[in-house]
Amino acid sequence: MLLRKANVVDGAMRFLDAEGLDALTMRKLGATLNVQGGALYRHFPNKEALLDAMADKILEGVAGSLPDVAWDEQIFVLCDRLRTSMLAHRDGARVVSGTYSPGVNTIAGTDTAIQILCRAGAAPAQAGWLTFALFYYVLGHTIEEQALGELPADDDWRSRNARHAVDASAEYAAALDSLTSTDPAKRFAYGLRTFLDGIAGQIVPDQARPHQTIG
Repeated sequence: MLLRKANVVDGAMRFLDAEGLDALTMRKLGATLNVQGGALYRHFPNKEALLDAMADKILEGVAGSLPDVAWDEQIFVLCDRLRTSMLAHRDGARVVSGTYSPGVNTIAGTDTAIQILCRAGAAPAQAGWLTFALFYYVLGHTIEEQALGELPADDDWRSRNARHAVDASAEYAAALDSLTSTDPAKRFAYGLRTFLDGIAGQIVPDQARPHQTIG
């Protein structure tokens, strides 16, 4: 059977879901696909190139049609899709965060966010900075969320804090109790809403743009 590039990416995604990112090597993937490792290099010169393609595959559909709502709600939907897409695959957030892939889906997601922010009143440079800050928040939250999900039931986040925070303040205990007992999706939404409120205060109206600098 002719090994196509898409077959390699699909096989790599199945391997990722079954074994995790740390176990993924070109040799092991080749064995899973019943081909010599060298066959993979005809499509991907190294593992990094394969991970770029996997990251772009994970982001497929993120930049799809958005509801006709206010700019901040559109950004919320876009970021929520990004989180959901990464959560759909084991170590998905680590794959995406470890690459700088200029793939079609990656560019489409970034471009969509930039266009939304520009329509809201941001200059292109500002929209780019804000988009990357937003995506860093989504990536960081999702990496932590997936890492916590890998902890054993008897040694999870809540149990660790209960054991090691015995001398912490009452305020710390109350804060961590709330964090560790709350659905991650709720924590994510709270942080994203707070982030968007801050962005609303950063967007500069058109008439003020000549005085705006980035960096």
